[in-house]
Order: sequence, then structure tokens, then C-alpha cells
Amino acid sequence: MNIPLSFDPWNAVPGSVAALSESPFWHPLEARLYWVDIAGRALLRWRPGDAQVERWDMPSEPGCIAPARAGGVAAGLVVALRDRICHAAAWGGALREVARLPVDAASQRANDGKCDALGRLWVGTVHEPASGPRQPVAGLYCVDLRSASESSVRLMLDGVATANGLAWSPDGDRMYWSDTPAHAIRVWDCDARLEPVGAPREFHAFVHKPAGWQPGMAGYGGRPDGATVDAEGNYWCAMYEGARVLQFSPDGVLLAELAVPVQCPTMPCLGGPSDDTWLFVSSARHGRLVEEIARLPASGQMLYRASDVKGLPVQWCEIGV
Repeated sequence: MNIPLSFDPWNAVPGSVAALSESPFWHPLEARLYWVDIAGRALLRWRPGDAQVERWDMPSEPGCIAPARAGGVAAGLVVALRDRICHAAAWGGALREVARLPVDAASQRANDGKCDALGRLWVGTVHEPASGPRQPVAGLYCVDLRSASESSVRLMLDGVATANGLAWSPDGDRMYWSDTPAHAIRVWDCDARLEPVGAPREFHAFVHKPAGWQPGMAGYGGRPDGATVDAEGNYWCAMYEGARVLQFSPDGVLLAELAVPVQCPTMPCLGGPSDDTWLFVSSARHGRLVEEIARLPASGQMLYRASDVKGLPVQWCEIGV
């Protein structure tokens, strides 16, 4: 029987080694953790106490995943694949395309995504050129599936290289996101209809990677990847290549820094069974050096530890019936 591996104070979900784990959320009805392996082209889920992770292979890279609801009733999952949004009524069931992202699938794909309080799925894309560095040609989209007859996909922001870090304040009056290569977290004020107002402003900026820096060296704290907001409105951000998760106040003040036993954490998530709260952190090993993985064997696994900080319930993706 597999048991969680200990990287004190962190544990690793048994059997969770993946290429690029992302988009974890805690399903309150199933008491399960769901997430994706982007590079491994799979959806994953795990219930505490289970000896193994369940895996569902996808036809292309899944950027993000959310629980679906129709007419107030749980209705499976919504997943953003490379250039399309699909709905599955049940785990392992048929994938039904419900929306298409207006991107060139040869050079862009869906990346980070979450739902707002209205049940709209916000999806950021990432530029993945065949060669050379990523360019600011990706965008942030709002996908509305609430109508049974027609979905809508709106481009809300363009000019980004990698849209990441999506999260909302508890009352929905601000939306956070990050452009990872730009090493910056932005915040967008929202009106009573949860529509962004004006232009995003800078929430926090980080020092760019110095020339010649290598993992294990000092002088670089990573760049902002996936994120979550806790019940007090604080913003938690995984620092890719920084081996840490940061907690910021709503005013942008750094409150806490948690070291993680991986070089590349990708997204934090607060959840857990019954009254317990755990901090989950997904991570990556795809494209990393063999020496780094040998030094940090938890790379690519889903990590978790006890937490005294409460999270916000996951927002459902509302779909038309």
C-alpha cells in the first residue's frame, strides 16, 4: 500500500508524480482534490486515504479544470484543453466541446483558469513558440457557458506572454492575475456585476532572473505562477523556480514565505476533509535538469501540509441546461 511520502513538514500525495501539475481545487461534495498534468495530458484526482491517484488521459494539454454545475446541481467537470473548452458529465466520460478559444493552437494553448462568482470560466493562454522566447501575444478570456443555446468567449486582455495567478477577493471586488515572464502580479478592480473596471494595476513586482543564474544559486526568488486567495482576502502565490509560496495582504504587503521541497511550485490550494484545512501545492518536473530532480525528488508531485488558514470554497462553472 502506498502512503504519503514525507518531506517534513510537507507530504506528497502517493503516486502523484507528474510532468507539470497545475490547477488544483478541492471538491467539497466529493471530498477529493482534482488537478491537471499539462505536459502529461491528463486529469488527476485523489481522495485522502486512497492509496493511489486516479488518472484520466486527455486528447491534448489540459490547462485548467473546474467543477461544473447545471441548474444548481453538480454536473461533472469543465476542462480547458489546448484551444477549446470541454464538458464531461462524469469522470472518464465523453468530452463535449462547449466553446472554442480564438487562438492559433500551433503557438498558443490554454493555461491557468478559474471561475468567478457568476460561474464564468476565466482562462489565460500562454505563448509557446517553436523556437525563441515567449512573446506578449497571449491573452485572458472570459468564457460564459450559462446559456444552454450559445456560449460566449470574450477577450478581456491581450498583450501577455503567460497569463497566470487568477484569483478573486472574497467579495469579488478585485481580480488578481500575473504575467509570469514579466515577473509581475496585477490586480483589476471589478464592479457590482463582476466586470473589470479600467486597466489592471501593479500589485507586486519581482526581480527578474539574473544572467547566468542556475537552480540552487542565490540571487533569484522565482516568478509568479498559480495562486489562490484565503478567507481573509490574502493572496497566495507559487513562485516558479523560487522554491517557495508567498502570502500577500490585500494591500500587497508580504505576510509569509513558505519554503517547498521543489524548485518549481506551480499553484497553491487551500482545502481538505471535514474541518481540517490543508495547503496543497502542485509542482513541475517537466524540462528540469536531472540533477535538480535528484536533489529535489518531490518535483512534479502534489504536496500538502496542515494549515491554520482557511480557504474560500471553489467557484463552480455554471453551464446551461
